Amino acid sequence: MVSRTLIGFWALFDVCLLAGGVISIVFSFIFRKPDLLLNLAISMADLTAALVLGIMLCITFVFSIGAIVQKNHVTIGLVILNYLLIIDAIAVLVAGTYVWFFSLRQRNEFHVLYQQLPASSRVVIQDKFSCCGYFNGSDAVENAGTFCTQSQIAFTNSLDPTDVNNAANFCVGKVTAFTDYALNNIFSWYFRSCYGFMPIILGLLLLSLCVINMRKEDERFKKIDAKRGGRGFV
Repeated sequence: MVSRTLIGFWALFDVCLLAGGVISIVFSFIFRKPDLLLNLAISMADLTAALVLGIMLCITFVFSIGAIVQKNHVTIGLVILNYLLIIDAIAVLVAGTYVWFFSLRQRNEFHVLYQQLPASSRVVIQDKFSCCGYFNGSDAVENAGTFCTQSQIAFTNSLDPTDVNNAANFCVGKVTAFTDYALNNIFSWYFRSCYGFMPIILGLLLLSLCVINMRKEDERFKKIDAKRGGRGFV
């Protein structure tokens, strides 16, 4: 018979898996709000990935309940569960690694996103941060709003973008300062937690293998016992 201690640890890791799925789903909904800079740092694709990952973990949990309640000689459910856990682990690894790699190239990555923003959104950013242009005074600059007037654009465009003393005049530093804060304190917090799902997934995988092995062993001894006339072992 499978020990209660083993089943207890299995149940603990399974509940943690459910908690991870719920956290991922809640995260994806909390940050689906209209916020220009936050939406720049956390795209809808990122939130959709978090939602999909959360649903995957919750589906795995539901399947695990059906797998563990099967009779001892039925282990196919636990075998399928292990394959699901491997898929979950791959998804966690891919998602976490993508965000980590993206965070290493923020200045260039957000340059592309900044250029894709509508002109009205760039005007809002220019006025909020009192800056003109992204990397320099002529890079995705909008002659509109309260700050970037024609004279201010001309002044900013005359500055040397390689001079650190002029950095405050361009939007790149201020935009990436905000997005870096968002990634480090909000988004990366989630994906550090996301990487934290990995020990749970792998732990449940190993515990499931142990349960399968113990069940097979129990069935083997039952068959041996049956051949001996049900007298058991001394």
